Amino acid sequence: ARRRDRERERGEKMIKAVMMMNTQGKPRLAKFYDFLPVEKQQELIRGVFSVLCSRPENVSNFLEIDSLFGPDSRLVYKHYATLYFVLVFDGSENELAMLDLIQVLVETLDKCFSNVCELDIVFNYGKMHTVLDEIVFGGQILETSSAEVIRAVEEISKLEAASNSISLVPNSVSGWRGGR
Repeated sequence: ARRRDRERERGEKMIKAVMMMNTQGKPRLAKFYDFLPVEKQQELIRGVFSVLCSRPENVSNFLEIDSLFGPDSRLVYKHYATLYFVLVFDGSENELAMLDLIQVLVETLDKCFSNVCELDIVFNYGKMHTVLDEIVFGGQILETSSAEVIRAVEEISKLEAASNSISLVPNSVSGWRGGR
């Protein structure tokens, strides 16, 4: 607990990456909490998929993944239908808590999209990032209550809808031609 507090004070990331990829290895959402060039991100996604697709169904969902993400890196994943949900994190995080966090993410997405599927992720990319950002931001866990996340996402959607309906140019000015 002390180590975790020290790392948070220094701003170190606990969660290194969140990934959702299909069973063919196509990334549907990937968020890295440290800057990495796109080529490196793609290499890591391929590496993670390579590890996941070679694992039998009846083995642990927890892996040490130092070879891809550096020392003290761990990975937890959950396979739902055609998607892998993956969290990469450092040793300061509890593996079971990370598995629960995947469950919170999936439950929240199920509520947002009434039984989330791969196409929901593809066609609602912005909303997916909003949901994820309400749960994890900057590598730190913000919220673990699915109901709170849903409430925040609905509020953001209302604000976006309201801002889209507001005209940026008042009617009294819209006919103005610029000092003629």
